[in-house]
Amino acid sequence: MNDKVQEGREFRYHCRGMNSTAKPARDSRRRALREILLFGLGGGVLITILKLTEYRFLVVEHSLEIYGGLVAALFSALGIWLGLTLTRKKVQVIQTPPAQFTLDDRRQAELGVTARELEILGLIAAGLSNREIAERLFVSENTVKTHSSRLFDKLGAKRRTQAVQLGKEARLIP
Repeated sequence: MNDKVQEGREFRYHCRGMNSTAKPARDSRRRALREILLFGLGGGVLITILKLTEYRFLVVEHSLEIYGGLVAALFSALGIWLGLTLTRKKVQVIQTPPAQFTLDDRRQAELGVTARELEILGLIAAGLSNREIAERLFVSENTVKTHSSRLFDKLGAKRRTQAVQLGKEARLIP
C-alpha cells in the first residue's frame, strides 16, 4: 500500500506540474501574440508614413510637372481633334450633264482607224489591260496586241497613255 500511495503522490505531483507548466505556456503565447500585434501595427504605421512621404515627394514637390503634363496632354488631344476637324475635306458633288460626244467620222477615215481598233482604244482609255480587253471582246490576247499596235502606228503613239491622249484630241473617244 505504501507503494500505491507513493505512486498517487507522484501522479498528483505530475498533474500539478502539468497545470503549472500550462499556465506559463499560455502566458508565452499571449506575449508572442501581443508582440506580433505590436510589431505589425508598428510596421503598418511606418509603411503609412513612408507612403505619405512618397506622396508628398511625388505630388507636392512635383506638382508643377504633373500639372504641366496634364495640360500638355489636354492641348495635344485638342490639337489633334481640331486639326482633323479643320482639315477634313468637304466633298461637294456637282453633277453636270455629260457633254454630248460626237465621233469625228472624217478624222477616223483620214487615220484609217477601224471600228474594232476604235473599240479597243475606248477600252484602253477605260484602263483595261490587254487580257481584260481580250476577255470582254471574246478574242485572244494576241489579237488585242495586234489591233493595239496597228492603232498606235495610225495615231503615231508609242505608249497606251499617249494613244488615249491623241485619240481624245482627234475626237475618236470621249
